[in-house]
Amino acid sequence: MLEMSWLICIFACEMAGIYIHVPFCKSRCIYCDFYSQTSLDLRQRYVDAVCREMDMRGARCEVRGTRCEGRGGLDIQTVYLGGGTPSLLTENQLRQLFIYINKVYVMEGGERKKETRGSRCEVRGARFEVRGSRCEVTIECNPDDVTEDFAFMLSRLPVNRISMGAQTFSDHRLQFLRRRHQAAQVPLAVERLRKAGFTNISIDLMYGFPGETLADWQADIDQALSLQVEHLSAYALQYEEGTPLYRMKQRGEVKETDEELSRQMYYMLKNRLAAAGYEHYEISNFARKGYRSRHNSSYWNQTPYIGLGAAAHSFDGENRRWNVSDIHRYMEGIEKGEPVVEREILTPDNRYNEVVMTALRTSDGLQTDSLPEAYRNYCLEQSRPFLDSGLLSLDNGRLRLTREGLFVSDMVIVELFKSS
Repeated sequence: MLEMSWLICIFACEMAGIYIHVPFCKSRCIYCDFYSQTSLDLRQRYVDAVCREMDMRGARCEVRGTRCEGRGGLDIQTVYLGGGTPSLLTENQLRQLFIYINKVYVMEGGERKKETRGSRCEVRGARFEVRGSRCEVTIECNPDDVTEDFAFMLSRLPVNRISMGAQTFSDHRLQFLRRRHQAAQVPLAVERLRKAGFTNISIDLMYGFPGETLADWQADIDQALSLQVEHLSAYALQYEEGTPLYRMKQRGEVKETDEELSRQMYYMLKNRLAAAGYEHYEISNFARKGYRSRHNSSYWNQTPYIGLGAAAHSFDGENRRWNVSDIHRYMEGIEKGEPVVEREILTPDNRYNEVVMTALRTSDGLQTDSLPEAYRNYCLEQSRPFLDSGLLSLDNGRLRLTREGLFVSDMVIVELFKSS
């Protein structure tokens, strides 16, 4: 069997990320297939369970290839609170989570480490600071949750990056999605966050709504650009099986946007954002210089990460594990000291497939010279038809999707996979 070492990320040069899933929503959007539920009265019990999970898992080093020994030895580069809707947690609940992150993953022996400026997130008494830019701490927010008080509350926590789901600036389309905010609340939220001192804001957009025109999409892009945010993610509306939107399509109530119109929307997005100075660094992600999402980039770079909470996934450099997608079973398991988890041991072929899938999503592409010879030869052989057709390019051993290839990336990438 081929050695796995070529695919294992070593934390001597790559640090860990923490993802905390907050599965609470006031209402569910029709397109969402992420695990969430609407029982807000479970929030404190859930936060307690996540903190206990940190205690249980932080007692030993899970990430292979690290130099950490026991508690406190794992240096955290990014923290991401996603959902669901993390902005539904209270200040005390958010503070509790950050205290435990510092206690379990950052601080050694329960004592504060003496460090120079520009170091990791640290706790100073009852107050938090994020020093320098080494630790990126992101929280997802709904625009209507961002009151002035909420924005200033976040500024008292170690949060230095906001990701906000705008989706569209059309109230009609927001109502169709069953989003609970109105379009006018997005610029207001950005203004409040700026006033509170946030200099790294990302917004999400969607395109390809039933009946949406190129002019409609251009108006959304223009609105987004007017906000001058540092980062923007844009996704085609997906009809995921099991969602209300999928059932609406099955009943003939809505129709997917045709492929050619979707292609034109994607190219319009690329062109408008490039002209505005945004770097297209991943299929669906654009950033001003220096503002790539470091947390999400760690997924695409195969950096190990720790997932906490119901339905959260973890990756240790070799294998994956994930918590049960059921808040009650998750909390009961943690409370009993018996977490309900599943695991997947990745074969060399699995790992090759993941490297191909994640690397080709990015503008950096895949450095084929880093692959073992057998995998490199296989990858280049499978790439030949797409190199000939102009969907892939190869420059100094680096394989990338072209402008045309980005739009059909899934089709190209799957043809490079290797079956075990």
